[in-house]
Amino acid sequence: MSDAGRFRDSTQIVLPRGSLEGLKADLDREFVLSFVERADTTRIIGSPVEIKGASEWLTRQGVAVP
Repeated sequence: MSDAGRFRDSTQIVLPRGSLEGLKADLDREFVLSFVERADTTRIIGSPVEIKGASEWLTRQGVAVP
């Protein structure tokens, strides 16, 4: 049986709100992702391949990705 937490980690990135300031439009153009804005967080959701690429891209832009 698959570990649900591990699957969820491979399909989303949760960042503090404001972390994507000035980057969201470029990130959205580069990858197929959905963004869910909450009061204090931004959840980026996508396929495992898209999330891995987005994570690497964000790291290159200086965003600390958990």
